[in-house]
Amino acid sequence: MNLEDANRLLEPGYLPTETGYMRLPNGDVFVAVLTRMPRCAGKMVDWWFGYVGDTQKYKTWHPKDHLIGDWDEHWKPGHYVGASHLVHEYIGDEIVKLRITFREPSDFFDTSKFEEAGVGAAVCGNVGLLEEDVQLGHLIHFVRDTDFGCEMRSRFWLFKAEEGLGRALMQHCIEEMGNLADLLPDLYAKETTTQ
Repeated sequence: MNLEDANRLLEPGYLPTETGYMRLPNGDVFVAVLTRMPRCAGKMVDWWFGYVGDTQKYKTWHPKDHLIGDWDEHWKPGHYVGASHLVHEYIGDEIVKLRITFREPSDFFDTSKFEEAGVGAAVCGNVGLLEEDVQLGHLIHFVRDTDFGCEMRSRFWLFKAEEGLGRALMQHCIEEMGNLADLLPDLYAKETTTQ
């Protein structure tokens, strides 16, 4: 699936690759991960990205792989679109230092179709190196609400990357989003009832 085809995520049902990785004809590596999130909702996932404001919170998301998590000056609690998440994390055996700049879902999707498609959240961004002006790819965490909670359909497009990186990123995403599915319902209830 090419980035230009992101609106296919709005279609009912599932796409041929919901979890896996592959080399695209243009040379990029595509990664897909489906995470079912019982007791969660899209609004909770959206809240999470506005909540995870420091390294301690970032590490709860993936205690083994997440090392440092900070934000640039554009982030403020509850608002992450337009800001860059500055992270150090393991992807496979390698420590990577990344700048993930979050963008409006309308940069990737026809958002006029979100309600009909049951979209609860669409977290979208560009991924680049933290210490150099080098873009590595794009990401989308597309969340649709379901009868059991919600499901996150994560997608990554890695520019001309090695397939081994695709495999490692797929495993990392399976783990971190699985962790998020476990911790989010109780954390959201606790944090939003005290506000």
